[in-house]
Amino acid sequence: MRPPARQASWQAARLALGTASALGLARFAYGLLLPAMRDDLHWTLAEAGAISTANGLGYLLGALVTAMIVRRLGSAAAFRWGMALTALSLAATAAGDDYLALLAARAAAGAAGAVVFITGGVIASRIATRVASGAPITIYFAGTGLGIVFSGATIPPLADQWHLAWVGLSVAAALATLASWTAARTGEEAPAATAGRARVRPLWGIALAYLLFAAGYITYITFLSAYLADRHAPIAQVVLTWTALGLAVVAAPALWSRPATNWPGTRTLATLLGVLGGGAALALSAPTPPVILASALLYGATFMGVPAAVTTLIRGNTAPADWIATLAAFTTLFAAGQTAGPWIAGIVADRTSTDATLVWTAILCTAAALVAATARPSAPPAPPTTARDPMALTQTPDAGLR
Repeated sequence: MRPPARQASWQAARLALGTASALGLARFAYGLLLPAMRDDLHWTLAEAGAISTANGLGYLLGALVTAMIVRRLGSAAAFRWGMALTALSLAATAAGDDYLALLAARAAAGAAGAVVFITGGVIASRIATRVASGAPITIYFAGTGLGIVFSGATIPPLADQWHLAWVGLSVAAALATLASWTAARTGEEAPAATAGRARVRPLWGIALAYLLFAAGYITYITFLSAYLADRHAPIAQVVLTWTALGLAVVAAPALWSRPATNWPGTRTLATLLGVLGGGAALALSAPTPPVILASALLYGATFMGVPAAVTTLIRGNTAPADWIATLAAFTTLFAAGQTAGPWIAGIVADRTSTDATLVWTAILCTAAALVAATARPSAPPAPPTTARDPMALTQTPDAGLR
C-alpha cells in the first residue's frame, strides 16, 4: 500500500536532515571557518585545502564500506548511526589545534557523512518509487541547504572563536540526528542479504561527469570565504552570501522538479552542470558584491541538483536490487574527485590567487556538462514477468534487498 504523497514528502523532509548534517554542517561549513583557522593556525592555502582533502578521503573510505555496513545493519540503522558519528566527529574537531588531530576528525566526519549520504539516498529512492514521484529524492538532497543556511547565519560572527563554532555545529548535528531518527523507517529494518551489484559500466558517461563535477564543485564552496576575505568583505556580506546560497539549495527542487521529470536522458544533468560552471565564472567577471551574490545563488540552485539527478538516473537505469551498490560506487568516484580537488586547487591558488579556485570550478563543471550531454545510459532489461506493468517497480521496490 502506497503512503500518501504528503506523508512521503514529510518523511523525506525529515530524512533531509541527513544531508543537512553530513554535507551542510560536516563538510561545507568548513569553508566559512577556513579563513579564521588559516590565520590562527598559520596555514597555507594548500594546508587548508588538505584539511578538506582529509574529509574527502574519509568520504571515500565511507563509500567503500557502506555496502558492507548495510549488509550487517540494514539501511535504516546505517543511516542513524552515521548521523550520530557525524555529530561526534564535529565535536572532536573542536577539541584542539593539532594539525594531525584535525585531519583525523575531518576524515571521520567524511566517512560518517558518506554512509549517511548513500543510505539516505537509497531510502529516499524507495520512498519515491512507492509514490511514483521523484519529489522525495529532490527534497532529500535539498536538505543540504538547511545546513548551509544555519552555518551562514551563525558562524561568521563566531569565526574568530572557531572552536566554539565547531561545538555549535556538533550540537546542531546531534539535534538533526534525533529529529531524523524515525524518518529512516521504510519497512526494511532488517539487515540486507546483499547490496546488489554495482552497475557503473552502462552509466560510464554519467560516472565520468560526476567525477569531474566532484573535483570541481568542492573548491568553490571550500574557498569562497577565503575569496571574500581576500577582498576584505564585511561580515554582513559573508552572512548574506552564504545564507542566499543555502536558501537557493532549498529552493532548487521547485526549480528543477519539472525538468527532471520531463526532460529525457541526461539533459537535466548536463544543464545543471553547465549553469554551475557559468555561476562560478560569473564571480570572476566582476567581483563586486551583487555579482558574487548572483554567483552564489546560481551555485546554490544547481550544485545539489547534480547528485539528485545522478541518483534519479541510477534509479531509472538499474534494478532496485542494485541501487545500494551502484550508488556506493558512484559515491566512491565522487569522493575521489572531491578529495583531489581542494588540495590541487589550493596549491595552484598559493602560487596565484584565490581566483584560481573559482576558475577550477568553472572549467571542470563545464567539462562535466559536455560529457553529460553526450552520455547515453543503457537501461536494465525489463522484469520478465511484469514487463508490461508500468508500476512493477513500485510494487517490489526492495527486491533483492531482503
